[in-house]
Amino acid sequence: MANAFGIIASSGTHIKVEGLLDYRPIAAFSFLGRYRVIDFPISNMSNSDIDHIQVYIRRKPRSLVEHLGTGRHYNINSKKGRLQILFAQNSSENDVYNTDIAGYLENIEMIERVHQPYVIIAPSYMVYAANYDTLLQTHIDSGADITLLYHSVDNAKEAFLNCDILNLNKQKGVESIEKNRGSAKNRNIFMDTYIMKKDLFVELIHKAKKMSSMITLPQIVNASCSELDIRGVAHRGYFASITDFKSYFDANMSLIDLKNSLNLFNPEWPIYTRTNDSCPTQYFDNADVKNSVVSNGCLIEGTVENSVIGRGCQIKKGAVVKNCVILANSIIDEDVHVENQVIDKWAQITREREIVAEAGHPGYIRRDDIL
Repeated sequence: MANAFGIIASSGTHIKVEGLLDYRPIAAFSFLGRYRVIDFPISNMSNSDIDHIQVYIRRKPRSLVEHLGTGRHYNINSKKGRLQILFAQNSSENDVYNTDIAGYLENIEMIERVHQPYVIIAPSYMVYAANYDTLLQTHIDSGADITLLYHSVDNAKEAFLNCDILNLNKQKGVESIEKNRGSAKNRNIFMDTYIMKKDLFVELIHKAKKMSSMITLPQIVNASCSELDIRGVAHRGYFASITDFKSYFDANMSLIDLKNSLNLFNPEWPIYTRTNDSCPTQYFDNADVKNSVVSNGCLIEGTVENSVIGRGCQIKKGAVVKNCVILANSIIDEDVHVENQVIDKWAQITREREIVAEAGHPGYIRRDDIL
């Protein structure tokens, strides 16, 4: 067992994914057909021998609570391990008060009672693989007060615009944390992942409370850069941040590429998820599937190209699905053409013959909708 407990933080109020967010938190978003976004941080922790994990939920908890269950499917130690679901919804109607710090304050006793001396905090809206046990040892060996994980990118002008960035000195010390305003292409994107002692974490929570009711954890850490030894550690491999509708679409589509997929999925570092017992996908004689990820339980009679198809979907005879992300149990009827769309769960497209969005600006079909 690692010498740390884990926290999966709820997504901030500044993150908006139109349409999908109306039904569930980002952590519960379907990803690549069979996963949920939260499967990645929890699997990272489980694979790193972190058996005590707190998951913070800010809004619309049903689908996420249903998916997490007891946590058994994440290979968490059944005797010593524990997956806690904690609610972080402030009673205020004004959403600016519903910060991550407010959620931690509501559950401060649950944090203080944990016996592990270190805490690793990971976001619920980012997809990546990382060995937290190795990162923890790097943090301890460095003698730093706080270690922050970052990913260097060269497309920050048009991507990651709702993320924070780290400004580092030559020794990888963190000088400041600020929002990515799209002013430069090369940036160190902060992965909202922290490693520190539990006592320091609690101290920062109380310090933040005294400063402002609207302050967030990145802001209080930024305010402490001159007082604490805060260092950055670079991440290598696949990284995606789901902060708006297009970034969700792009993250799914990017993993159709086998090279990207191999940078995320490793047999020695499994990504766990809640499974169901359904039959393999059936491909009929007329089916034509190219460059796509198709989940189990589907019936494919039509054409599927460059798309992600969730569990239990039906693509009927003559239908064409191109550049789409289709969530579970949706139906694309005969001779329907859909392109550049995200189609939510249980949607049925039966009467509309053609639904095509402009490339680079994907459309959205609502959950349970009948078109």
